[in-house]
Amino acid sequence: MSHKHENLLRAIFHDPVSGNIQWREAESLLRHLGASIEQLSGARIRVKLNGVEDTLHRPHHGDALGRQDIYHLREYLARSRVTPSQYEAQRKA
Repeated sequence: MSHKHENLLRAIFHDPVSGNIQWREAESLLRHLGASIEQLSGARIRVKLNGVEDTLHRPHHGDALGRQDIYHLREYLARSRVTPSQYEAQRKA
């Protein structure tokens, strides 16, 4: 994982939630992790990662994710077994 993706993963799981995470960076991280992304109607996309499927929403105005979108992305990544601590453990193994 690149340093940029690693920092983004930490930012997604950092509290308090950052309001400065760009959608295109989050989508790049998902693709890098091996997620398949399928466009649905409107701003919705279907994401499949590590056998876990969910629907995420692209921002309507601008490119920055809102706090609720970041919480949703964080929960999805955790269910998909992608967290900073799991990444660190995998990297050391």
